[in-house]
Amino acid sequence: MFTHTTITRLNGLEMRVYQYVIKNKDKVMYMTIRELADAAEVSTTTVLRFCRKLNCSGYSEFRVRFKLYLEQNSIQPVNFGSSEIISFFKGTNNSEFDDLIDRAVDIICSSERIVFIGVGTSGALAKYGARFFSNVGKFSNHIDDPYFPVTRDMANNALAIMLSVSGETEEILRFASQFSLHHCKVMSITSHENSSLAKLADFNLSWHIPPMRVSDAYDITTQIPVIYILETIGRRLAIKIA
Repeated sequence: MFTHTTITRLNGLEMRVYQYVIKNKDKVMYMTIRELADAAEVSTTTVLRFCRKLNCSGYSEFRVRFKLYLEQNSIQPVNFGSSEIISFFKGTNNSEFDDLIDRAVDIICSSERIVFIGVGTSGALAKYGARFFSNVGKFSNHIDDPYFPVTRDMANNALAIMLSVSGETEEILRFASQFSLHHCKVMSITSHENSSLAKLADFNLSWHIPPMRVSDAYDITTQIPVIYILETIGRRLAIKIA
């Protein structure tokens, strides 16, 4: 029901509805369209657009199909964060996602140098991505220092792969602008394609899992989708350059 293709068609307000639905499966089944709209802080018109993008004629059909969706997936574990992760993997099981991965591989192969960039948790994953790509035969570096200088020679014939959950981190956006200024291609891996980073990038891969924070300050959003995307690209890259 929530395929990768469907989710990528949602705009910012419709994504609010999706995120609320995913986080509150049990509640949604008993909510009116007005109650869902109020809970997601959107209008009823937005909820109707959300339903139609899921190929439902209206809210009533959405609730029926959503109930069937929950019943079909009721055997899945309900541990902390598992529903979002399961939804992500189901959304990648299609030809569109495969095509995006193949396009990413082509871009990487056409670049002489690969530089992974991230800060915080994404910085740790940037280091992992650089090592993984180097292991499969595509030498890569990583930058996790938000104040690292970007020069013309390091950007020449390079590809900057930028990792960010929100795609709105000030330091990452600055990096993206600096690399673009030096005519360096930018690939972003973010949680949503409507983020500022995704719009700045030449190519974006998004993974559509709602951010999760503790005390509204500490980001504990799962990074499993990012690792999966990096490893999937890396393995296909290994085959292509073998």
